[in-house]
Amino acid sequence: MAGRVSGPFCCRSSSLHGGKLYPVAQCNNVYVFPGVGLGVMVSRATRVTDNMMMAASRTLASCSPLVRDGRGPLLPSINDIRQVTQAIALDVALAAQRDGVAVNIPQETLQHNISSGFWEPQYLQYKRTSF
Repeated sequence: MAGRVSGPFCCRSSSLHGGKLYPVAQCNNVYVFPGVGLGVMVSRATRVTDNMMMAASRTLASCSPLVRDGRGPLLPSINDIRQVTQAIALDVALAAQRDGVAVNIPQETLQHNISSGFWEPQYLQYKRTSF
């Protein structure tokens, strides 16, 4: 079922990974969709193409510690979410341009717009007072 969290699975068929438990991670809402949305906005894409979604998936995969280092978790650390989201946004924007659904904007401008348009949380300090 899409969107349903499940427990870890055990890979029994592979001699390389046999018997090892792998946690199932959901990456769409945390990693993929924010980057896709930002990439669409900065590129002014008129629609989202399959190639744009593949670009997002490939970029996320390239950030995987397991893919990069051969060990570690499948998904990058949540501490790296800003960098991962910005990388996904850039690759989605470039894919939109290649697919002809976005205006041609220089890569440096796209990168600047992604960085400057990225939300930075700022929390105010509140002083509790009695009523």
